[in-house]
Amino acid sequence: MSVRRRVTSIAAVAALVVALSPAARAEAATYAGYAMAYFTESPNTTGADYGLHIAVSADGLNWTPLNQNNPLVTPTQGTQGLRDPFIVRRQDGTFTVIATDLKGTDFTRQNEYIHVWDSPDLRTFTNYHRLRLHTMPTHSWAPEAFWDPARGQYGIIYSAVSGGRDKIMVNYTTDFVTVTAAQVFFDPGYAVIDGSLISHNGVNYLYFKNSTNSTLAGARSTSLNPGSFTVYTTGITPGRGVEASHLVKSLTQDVWYMWGDTWSPNGRFFAWQTTNLASGSWTLLNDRAYTQPLNSKHLGITPITATEMSNLVTHWGNPSWNRLKSYNFPGRYVRHASNVGRIDTYPFDPYQDQQWRIVPGLADSAGVSFQSVNSPNMYLRHSNYALVLNTNDNTSTFRADATFYRTAGFADAGWASFRSYNFPDRYIRHAGYVLRIDPITNSSSTTDKQDATFRVGY
Repeated sequence: MSVRRRVTSIAAVAALVVALSPAARAEAATYAGYAMAYFTESPNTTGADYGLHIAVSADGLNWTPLNQNNPLVTPTQGTQGLRDPFIVRRQDGTFTVIATDLKGTDFTRQNEYIHVWDSPDLRTFTNYHRLRLHTMPTHSWAPEAFWDPARGQYGIIYSAVSGGRDKIMVNYTTDFVTVTAAQVFFDPGYAVIDGSLISHNGVNYLYFKNSTNSTLAGARSTSLNPGSFTVYTTGITPGRGVEASHLVKSLTQDVWYMWGDTWSPNGRFFAWQTTNLASGSWTLLNDRAYTQPLNSKHLGITPITATEMSNLVTHWGNPSWNRLKSYNFPGRYVRHASNVGRIDTYPFDPYQDQQWRIVPGLADSAGVSFQSVNSPNMYLRHSNYALVLNTNDNTSTFRADATFYRTAGFADAGWASFRSYNFPDRYIRHAGYVLRIDPITNSSSTTDKQDATFRVGY
């Protein structure tokens, strides 16, 4: 199980914008993208890193990890690791990051504290400390914070055992340094964790994990008062155990997205959408619609301005590598395995097998070549039309076999297809999940064109 946090979403910002200062109100009207906070794990934990990771996105669906998908900051107190980071945009426009104090997966550990950082811009992090939320012999999982205008305080909600089961608790604060005593915020009568609070059209929505069946559910209230929420939708599932619900509104249309995190294998997000948040009815999105950061766990999303996004990318940089997603099997990514090029279901280890440096073509710089990140002297090339990973021997044959021209995707012009340099009628495609080059034209079958289409992302 993973523990949870959630950011003040666009809907929450919109609903509370009247309570903001004029400067903050103007800023809220100019959001142009999103920042996602997360930590990382992979199926065999080689990709585990319990520091604060951040990715950015213009559409809230496809993400670019910052700092090469390395942490921006790591806790130095308590367990010296975090889970479930949550970014709060404060009333003055700055940020506070809060997170579960837990390194690893010892979920039996008792901890009364959470990690806290302040940040003016998500580039520098100051005033690091741990904040004690209660004195109970239990955990403090998945903290999230929201602004309560009636109280003039922030509420910090989190999961803790009270009365024999997990409930959503709350403390109030003005500075994230001192807090009021813990009290029960939400208790539906069964164990719940991973509370995520957002507001829209005068209604407050609290989504959470029902721990008795590992599905997501939602409650709502016209008040932010503890004990005022009632369940209105239940049983949201991708067909497997899910937790860490997180909601965000599109910046460009009246659509809401909800994310959920799963395990076994570790580190797989699912996403849903709705055009009517009040209905509680959600449609599961196809994996083609979104791409999560590599190895990301327990996400939290906050809207940011165009300037903030630009400054973040300038400061932390774009990844030096890419991942390629299959169009018709969008849960699968291009990788090498035993030096064979193929598409496999995400997530997997070694996770580096799916990372590629797309460099100028070895035979023609107008084309591209795919250099392996974890075997940097090796490139994807075709041999007897099959895609294999071989060491560059710098012969003209190798350079030609390892060079491809990127074109508009056969199945979707916004995606990509890759034409062979020395067999110009053939394109990279998958067949039985194994990569090869075959003749593909606009008159080819729909399946062939989909097999030859990939999304280049991170």
